[in-house]
Amino acid sequence: MTNLATLAQAIRDSRGLAAKAEISGVSARLGLDGGAAIRVGDDCAAIPDHDSYLLLAIEGFINAFVADDPWFAGFCAVMVNISDVAAMGGRPIAIVDAVWAPGGDKAAPVLDGMKAASKIFGVPIVGGHSNLSCDHEQLSAAILGRAQKLLTSFDARPGNRVVMAVDLRGRYRDPFSNWEAATDAPPGRLRGDLELLPLIAEGGLAVAAKDISQAGVVGTAAMLAECSDVGVTIDVAAIPKPAGVPLERWLLTFPSYGYLIAVAPDKVGAVTALFHQRDIAAADIGGFSDGARVLISDGSRHEIIWDFIAAPLLGCVSRNVPA
Repeated sequence: MTNLATLAQAIRDSRGLAAKAEISGVSARLGLDGGAAIRVGDDCAAIPDHDSYLLLAIEGFINAFVADDPWFAGFCAVMVNISDVAAMGGRPIAIVDAVWAPGGDKAAPVLDGMKAASKIFGVPIVGGHSNLSCDHEQLSAAILGRAQKLLTSFDARPGNRVVMAVDLRGRYRDPFSNWEAATDAPPGRLRGDLELLPLIAEGGLAVAAKDISQAGVVGTAAMLAECSDVGVTIDVAAIPKPAGVPLERWLLTFPSYGYLIAVAPDKVGAVTALFHQRDIAAADIGGFSDGARVLISDGSRHEIIWDFIAAPLLGCVSRNVPA
């Protein structure tokens, strides 16, 4: 039987969730309280451009990750940015990068990883910044994309279901909790899998989504709920996971292809079918509700993970606090 209290404590104590909670201080300092013309808190900034949206995002990488697995860090610099664009219902256009290293030999595997991912996903690297006289390796990359219709972090509504879609055809890339399902997959399959998200947006099957980040499944659901000013309950027993992987580790995993999508109940079947047709696991794992709490459940019990009234997570939206 799942020890729900133990799972809840592991999620609350996780470094991935703590890193997201650090965003609230940055948001407050910058004055990003939900009043900006371009909303902050999405996977990308969505900039209106005639009858579509330009999507702009950036990712920075933990120094230990870049030092320990530089080729894969470079690969991820491209892959996770593309995932952010897809999560918004968009298609990528181009990437720029910033690389710091103590010499060209240290920068080489990072650059090779980026080059490989650029070729596999068909997204060009068009420029950036380099410093090869730094005392250690550092990496960040930014992406530009375009969406005809958006999947946002702000439009989940009470009554919507939480659909999780994840590619289980992978393995852990130790020592980090990264579920790697891309480096040896056929490029055509990877591109087709990413195309599902803009098809869902353009087909009107959903209006809100987020890619599963280092905060894990529940932490990502929390960010989506906070931006949409709703509560969310995740049924941990319903979460698709690889055989043999402990649930606690899986809940804290960063998958190379993983999304949470807010879906009206009558469209859940259509959305999950799209993923199943491409052999991607997809399931209804919970629901959004009125309120300000993030809960996990095993069907009969629940545990509180976060209360947005008590403390913001991203802190970039103004919440409707009951009087």
